[in-house]
Amino acid sequence: MRIDSNVSPVWGAVAAAAALFVLLAARPLFPAVGCDLNDPDRDVKRLFPESTGYKTVYVSIDRRGGRELLRRIEERLGDPFKGLYETIDVPYTMYHVLKDGNIIGYIHGVNQKGRYGGLQVFLAVDPEGTVRGFYIQKLTSRQASLLRDAAFGRQFAGLNLGDFFAYDVRTGSAPAGSRAAGITNPASEAGDDFRAILRAVKKNLILIDEFLLGNKFLPPSAAPGGPLPSPRAD
Repeated sequence: MRIDSNVSPVWGAVAAAAALFVLLAARPLFPAVGCDLNDPDRDVKRLFPESTGYKTVYVSIDRRGGRELLRRIEERLGDPFKGLYETIDVPYTMYHVLKDGNIIGYIHGVNQKGRYGGLQVFLAVDPEGTVRGFYIQKLTSRQASLLRDAAFGRQFAGLNLGDFFAYDVRTGSAPAGSRAAGITNPASEAGDDFRAILRAVKKNLILIDEFLLGNKFLPPSAAPGGPLPSPRAD
């Protein structure tokens, strides 16, 4: 009896489809989305005019602490990470700003979902974590010019993570009299984007505290169990 070794076109197509499925299942459907300055040389000098250079450091929650670190960050934020911009493997680009070889501050940006798409919010902070500069790099909104106005950004100057402890990112509310409550929305028709920006600011300050400041603002009761591995410098 002769056994035909030829495979029918139908079964060949099934096998090819199965192989493609296995290949796709083995890799993420969407890559993690980071947030880099469009022109680091220009932007670092604009945010820190006195700087003489900078160093770029790359970190991720996945590589620095995994699920335990993610859980702690979510608890500090008061909201779970979700969507393409907040996966555990998102690469965060931290700019160490230098003057004559010494660190004089940091710049870091985060992606955040806005009303009409993603927005990017950068903060420039001093070595103690106090905001000295605020920069919206990306924003799609009819009210974008108002939210990008320097007068709005100046409201964040001098604030730190402690000022956002009681800010509720889910409701967009803060205790009366707090510094976070004093931040006013210059665009009454862009309430969703205003709240998204404040969520991005609090998230950004938490990530800066975790990755750059050694958890300076972390309450003792929530102190991490041990040191995390050092980040990779560019």
